Amino acid sequence: MLRLRFMARARTLLNTPALWRAGLSEMNVQASRRAHEVEYAIRDVILKAEELRRKGRKVLYLNIGDPVRYGFDTPPHIKQAVLKAIESGSNYYSPSEGLKELREAVAEKEKKVNGAHIEADNVVITAGISEAILLLMGAIVNPGDEVLMPGPCYQPYLTYTKFFEGKPVTYRTLEERGWSPDIADIQNKITDRTRLIVIINPNNPTGSVYSRSELEKIIELAASHDIPIAADEIYDRIIFEGEFTGVASMARDVPMIGLNGFSKAYLMTGWRLGYLYLQDPTGSLASVWDGIQRLSRVRLCASTPSQVAAVEALRGPQDHIMHMVAKLKERRDFSWKRVNEISGLTASKPAGAFYVFPKIRLMGAMWKNDEEFVSELLKETGVLVVHGSGFDPNYGLDHFRMVFLPDESVLQQAFDAIQDFMKRHT
Repeated sequence: MLRLRFMARARTLLNTPALWRAGLSEMNVQASRRAHEVEYAIRDVILKAEELRRKGRKVLYLNIGDPVRYGFDTPPHIKQAVLKAIESGSNYYSPSEGLKELREAVAEKEKKVNGAHIEADNVVITAGISEAILLLMGAIVNPGDEVLMPGPCYQPYLTYTKFFEGKPVTYRTLEERGWSPDIADIQNKITDRTRLIVIINPNNPTGSVYSRSELEKIIELAASHDIPIAADEIYDRIIFEGEFTGVASMARDVPMIGLNGFSKAYLMTGWRLGYLYLQDPTGSLASVWDGIQRLSRVRLCASTPSQVAAVEALRGPQDHIMHMVAKLKERRDFSWKRVNEISGLTASKPAGAFYVFPKIRLMGAMWKNDEEFVSELLKETGVLVVHGSGFDPNYGLDHFRMVFLPDESVLQQAFDAIQDFMKRHT
């Protein structure tokens, strides 16, 4: 009887289409304010590129830092490890904090490469470094809290701080000095609401690598104000000049959380695997670390087969990194030279990662902002880059970011198109 009454009611509704349609037309459910304000410039620009591509236009995608898209293949021993993991049955939910063997391997790597003093219990495996940022900000940011981060910086730091109702505060980096951090500006921007100082080294989007003395000064500021540090070092193995100094090797008495992953140096971008680690000799971050672990349990776990393979990535052959960096250095040199040969553009020489961040010298005269520049460049040439203000509306303004991952023939084509574009507009 209940089913019959339900069917009768349904027929009544379907037989009054005007009333039913009127009811639907009045429904207008809005996205939450948090979701509505989320931006991610690196992928948002793809929407316009896809419109062009659907019209038959060729697009040169130089917006996303994915080396695997540009011929840098995942090393065979890592591929074989994931196949073996799948075939042997490692397809179950792993512990939320990650497989113990992988956490042990991460602790070994961070001690060897970055001088960290951690054990497996100080590591949480995440679905890429972006999720690591989400877990960190979710665990440390309360409404009204401030997070100091470099300007410009990787956009999720800005986005997730705002998502949790905090305030991202960017400290100035000096383009004329290779985008090195302005220590005085960091000091001036510390307030009683500052909860965290973020260091991204090597930096995305500028490719800067902070010197040991610069890191020492930031650590001293953090110590004197009792503020913890977050050190994002995912490009720690992609260095072109000088030596890289891990923050953990210097922050002995300053509580810090490190962020890193497998996408870049190990060419595992689509595998979505990263991690957080805690170095906290004073125990000051015990509550935050507990919060990170709680949040990690809610999202269950990172991919188990990927984790098994990541152990082999860390403990297996590392030769591919040297060969990759050698190729990237050649492409860096070519790209930096070409940018500075184009009238209206200048760029600081990146010392790490695989991005160049040119300044647009004619902004205001030809384009109202860098976003319009990027849009017009795409429309006229098919070259897709990312507007600099997407990485910080203050210190990223009037710039754009492009990757130098493709081989030289593709980069040549892109820079020729950019050069012709600048000639037409200047």
